[in-house]
Amino acid sequence: MFRNRFEAGLQLAEALRNCSFDASLLAIPRGGIEVGHAVALHLKRPLDVIIPRKIASPENPELAVGAVTLDGSVEINRELVEKLGLTASDMEELLLPARAEIGRRLRLYRGDQPSPRLEGREVILIDDGLATGYTMMAAIKSVWREHPRRVVVAVPVSPESTYEHLRPMVDEVIVLHLARESFFAVSAFYHNFRDLPDEELIRLLHECNPPTQKSAQSNA
Repeated sequence: MFRNRFEAGLQLAEALRNCSFDASLLAIPRGGIEVGHAVALHLKRPLDVIIPRKIASPENPELAVGAVTLDGSVEINRELVEKLGLTASDMEELLLPARAEIGRRLRLYRGDQPSPRLEGREVILIDDGLATGYTMMAAIKSVWREHPRRVVVAVPVSPESTYEHLRPMVDEVIVLHLARESFFAVSAFYHNFRDLPDEELIRLLHECNPPTQKSAQSNA
């Protein structure tokens, strides 16, 4: 059990202490920014974001039928899609609000800064935990398109089934607490799981990215 996301991030940073000196840290908002903030400060690395969004079921917005990233990388829960009777046309319609929200969040969190260059680098994808793993899978697919040298997923908690599913997709999956339960709430592993407002998340990102560091990262 973690006191909060910052504490989880500090523990995760210890597990990542042997990462390469030029590793690119990419956090999945919202909770991933808090965890990534602690990792970035500890490792003295810049922190950026990658924003996959779940594709919500039309009948239940809390139920994800997959996830998508801005570049079009999509991961679909095909078994669930078939069970719900969703057609290709239905899925395309469901993708529209997800893509719009990705664009909004990128403008919010990154502003006019360019995306980090990932080619040839070690990339570490950070979130506050995994459940089904579909948003992380979409992020992984998106990152591989940039031809990184190595991809690592780093999270404080994950069900064992999701961990096993992700392992073949990346070079390494680092999980501090591996749970045997297939269905659980990530929030159950934190004493304090409240979401910070966007203004505070933006401040955390700026704290990890002084102008000189950000410029060096984007021009590398």
